[in-house]
Amino acid sequence: MRKPLLRNALMRKPLIRQAPSRAAALAAVLAALPCGLAQADAERLEADLQERFAAAGEFSVGEVSDSLLGGETRAEDLSLVDADGSRLDVARYVVEGDYEAPEAIVMEGLRLERAGRDAGVLTADRLRLDGPGGPLPWGEGRLGDAAFEADALSAEGLRLALASAAITSADGKKTLSPQAPTSGWLSAQRLEAEGLTATGVGRLEMSGIEGHAEGLEDVGAGDLTLASLSLEGLSHPPGDPEATTLDRLELNDLSIVADHLVADLARLSVDGDMHDGEGSARLEALELDLARMIELAPAEERTPLRLASNVLTGGSGQLRLDAEFDGGWEALGQKSLLSGDGTITAADAFRWTFDSELPVRLPDGVEPAAYLAEMTDLSGVTLLGGRIETTLVELGLFGRMPAVMAASRGVSEADFLEQARTQAKGFGTMLGPEFGRLLDGLVDMMEGRASELEVALTLPPESDADVLAADPLGLPSKLSMSVETR
Repeated sequence: MRKPLLRNALMRKPLIRQAPSRAAALAAVLAALPCGLAQADAERLEADLQERFAAAGEFSVGEVSDSLLGGETRAEDLSLVDADGSRLDVARYVVEGDYEAPEAIVMEGLRLERAGRDAGVLTADRLRLDGPGGPLPWGEGRLGDAAFEADALSAEGLRLALASAAITSADGKKTLSPQAPTSGWLSAQRLEAEGLTATGVGRLEMSGIEGHAEGLEDVGAGDLTLASLSLEGLSHPPGDPEATTLDRLELNDLSIVADHLVADLARLSVDGDMHDGEGSARLEALELDLARMIELAPAEERTPLRLASNVLTGGSGQLRLDAEFDGGWEALGQKSLLSGDGTITAADAFRWTFDSELPVRLPDGVEPAAYLAEMTDLSGVTLLGGRIETTLVELGLFGRMPAVMAASRGVSEADFLEQARTQAKGFGTMLGPEFGRLLDGLVDMMEGRASELEVALTLPPESDADVLAADPLGLPSKLSMSVETR
C-alpha cells in the first residue's frame, strides 16, 4: 500500500542549494550600478557648484542627492552672498537627464537680491531651462551680470521689486543719495523664452503682468496691468548691452493709472527688422482719460488743460488715438530709396496722413539693412531729392477751436478768426507765400470753408539732412512746396 503523498514529501531530505549562476551575479552588479553612478553625479554637482560660485563670495549648499535610478541630480538650499552684498538663494536645483548633457535644469524658490545702484529683488516660484548645454547654464563672471544660456526657458510666479539705494562714493567716505529716487515692483504669472544666449533672446512671451511704481519722471506714482507682451530678436553686441536692437514687439491690453497719466491701449505692434526691406508699427485704440488726468493735476494747471481737452474731445474728456506706419527701403546701386506712409487718427478731432519717397546716399562703409534698423533720424544721410505729401483732415478739432480760443482770450469768434488770418499773412511775408497759404488753409478749416489741407514737398537734389534740420526756418526757401485745400 502506497504512503500518502504528503507524508512522502515531509520525509524527503532537504535539497542542497546550488551556487548562483554567472548571469545572476552580473544582473546583481548591473542593478547596483545606477546607484553608484547617481552618487557620483551628486558629488560632481556639488563640486561644480563650489567651483563656479565659491570664488564669487560666500557659497553654501545643503543636501545633494539623486533619484533612485539616476534620472535626475538635485541640490537643496543653495546660497551665495556676492562681494558687493548681492545674494542668491535657491531652494532646490535639479539637473534632469544625463549630467553632462542634461535635458533640463529646474530651479524652485529662486531669489536674487542685488545691492548698490541697481538694488532690487527678483523672485520666481519655478524656473525651467530646456537644453541648457550643461549642468550650470551661467557664463563666467559675476552672478548678477551673467545670463542664462539655453534652448528655452519657462518661469512661473515672477516678481521684480526695485528700490533706489544709497551709493557709496569711490573713496568709501561718502554716502550719495540717488538723483531720482524710484521704487516699485513688476510681476508676471508666466514667462516663456527661446534661444537664450549671452547677447540676446530669440523670442520671449510674458502674460499676466502687473506692476506699481513710485517717483517715475513725468508720470509720478501709478499702477500698470498688461495682458501679454511678446518680443522677437532681442540682441546686443558682445560687451555692449546699451546698443540693444529688437526685431518685433507686441503688447495687448495695457492699462495705466498714474498721477499724470490715465490710459488704456488695446494693442501695440512694432516690426523693426529692416533686413527684409520692410518695417511697420500699429497702435490700436489708445484711450486717454483726459478728464481723470485733469482731476489729478495740480489746481493751478487745470484751466489750460481743460481748454485743451475741450478742443480735442468736444467736452467728453475721452480721447482715442489709432495709428499705423509702414516703411521700407530698396537698394538702387550706390543709393537707397526710403519710402514710408502712415496715418494718425484722433477720434472726433483730426486725421493726419503722410506718404514719402526719399532717395538717399548712406554713409560710406555701412550695411544698409543694419544701418536703417538702428537709425532714429536722418543724421549722416545725404538727401538726393524726393517727395513728401501730407494731408490733414478735419474731424471736429478745427471747428471747435474758434469758440474755445476766443473765450480764453476774451474776444469774439469773429475777432479771433480775423487775428488768426492777419498772423497767417505776417508769417507768409517772413517765410514765403507757400507757408502763408499753409496757415491760411488752417484758418479756412476753422471757418468751415475747407475740410482737408494737403501739402506736397519736393526736396533739393543734393542736401545734407543734418543741415536742413539745423535751420528749420530756412526750409521754405530750400524746398518746393505746394498747398491745396478742399
